[in-house]
Amino acid sequence: LPALLSPPDAEKTPSYWNKGARRRLELALALQPAAQRAKNIILFMGDGMGLSTMSAARIYKGQLAGGSGEESVLAMETFPHMALAKTYTIDRQVPDSAGTGTAYLCGVKANAKTLGLSGAAVYGKCHSTFGNEVDSVLHRARLAGKSVGIVTTTRVQHASPGAAYAHSASRGWYADANMPAEALRDGCKDIAYQLVHNTDINVILGGGRMYMTPRRTPDPEYPDDPDQNGTRKDGRDLIAEWLSAKQVAVGEEGMCLQAQGVCHCHWLCSRWQDARYVWDKKGLDAVKDDSVSHLMGLFEPKDMRYELNRNTSTDPSIVEMTEKAIRILRRNPNGFFLFVEDDHIPRAGGRIDHGHHSGRAKQALMEAVMLDRAVARAGQLTSPAETLTVVTADHSHVFTFGGSTPRGNSIFGLAPKKAKDKRAYTSILYGNGPGYSIRDGARPAATLPAAEDKDYRQQAAVPLETETHSGEDVVVLAQGPMAHLFHGVQEQHYIAHAMAYAACLEPYATEPGCRAARRASHGTQCSPQPLLTLLALCMAALIVRG
Repeated sequence: LPALLSPPDAEKTPSYWNKGARRRLELALALQPAAQRAKNIILFMGDGMGLSTMSAARIYKGQLAGGSGEESVLAMETFPHMALAKTYTIDRQVPDSAGTGTAYLCGVKANAKTLGLSGAAVYGKCHSTFGNEVDSVLHRARLAGKSVGIVTTTRVQHASPGAAYAHSASRGWYADANMPAEALRDGCKDIAYQLVHNTDINVILGGGRMYMTPRRTPDPEYPDDPDQNGTRKDGRDLIAEWLSAKQVAVGEEGMCLQAQGVCHCHWLCSRWQDARYVWDKKGLDAVKDDSVSHLMGLFEPKDMRYELNRNTSTDPSIVEMTEKAIRILRRNPNGFFLFVEDDHIPRAGGRIDHGHHSGRAKQALMEAVMLDRAVARAGQLTSPAETLTVVTADHSHVFTFGGSTPRGNSIFGLAPKKAKDKRAYTSILYGNGPGYSIRDGARPAATLPAAEDKDYRQQAAVPLETETHSGEDVVVLAQGPMAHLFHGVQEQHYIAHAMAYAACLEPYATEPGCRAARRASHGTQCSPQPLLTLLALCMAALIVRG
């Protein structure tokens, strides 16, 4: 336990700190840039995970392990390279998740509430979409032959994952039922439709079932609750469309694997069903990693539940979803791109963000801890020699902790002294939000154990229905090939360019070193003539089976 590794008596001696600093100095002196190109990229995005949230999550992680917490280390904090990203959008000093998602995924700053569009697009104006589309790094990775995936604890049509595949003048156009008639007449498509039709995404895991099915379609998990039914007005079953399209697409792609020098038609000879849809943890667990090239898992009608509220028998965690995605995507010899989001605010989206919006710090910090566990698991499943892993946030929140609390104080505990109004207050506070409260003309005193409850709302200075984002820079942490490109203070859209350069994606596909990287990744591909021969044999085998 951290408390045993760092006993108070040892910390009182200068040698304790001097030895620790020397070890870190030696590691820094030995650090060399990994200048080779990345075969794989994993982008972890903690929605709303500002620096104060990361610091508090670190303490919470340590306290969950039985330590005092302050000396704990998040897995993401072991990454050797770091930068700061400026999060403003073209039109806002304090951003939203759509404009920032367009920046770090598509490589351009944009306007708030718009997805996958340049700054020339106008929020809510469908006609401004056409001609202003910008493609994400995920889309470009798929065009380059890599497998791609999305994992999120929100609805998969939410702003952050939506920026990976959609071009929408409004982040709120989840389904056609959420769109104005004018936008539909002008030819704009809802985000759920674009999820299925814009980019061939191999793995899609998150929430958002209701936006995929026709109105009044009962939800498989909540069939007796009409509020969870499908919402589409056009009558389309996008899940069925996706499954049907992928059966054809998989056959056209002809994914080949090389085993012991022999090229096999894996998708045709070994598996006829190469795409799968699941809606609960049992279904996800039943999917064998080598049996599918495409997997869609939608585990809630809207956003997934907070980790502290999650039914562990029916809903997978972000760690479990991340592992499943990596195990499927890494089978592609060309590599993969994976986007993983956890919203850190209790409301209804990447859950870190949703936790903060509702003023429930414990929900938000648990989501941050879970994202870090997913980062750690991804590190165990991939090699840093070929995988660039980046961890960042889209924006921060007006969340802070202070009050001269003593070492080892519960991160959700009280400050040691009362405020000027002679009432106790929690260390964690919000600048604004639903936690504002006046009773009998005064601020209510914070008490224990109430303040430790998962749904406790920390107090806020300004009354708002939901807590707001904040505008300070966010941290970018990186390890693996080209991780040294993340340094200094950068504009947020630089993140997409650094990832694209690292993996030889457009517009950097012809940069020095990319040709050799392509030869290395394509070395295990099948040559055309043996493939045609085996294709004929596979077809014959299928006819015989039939």
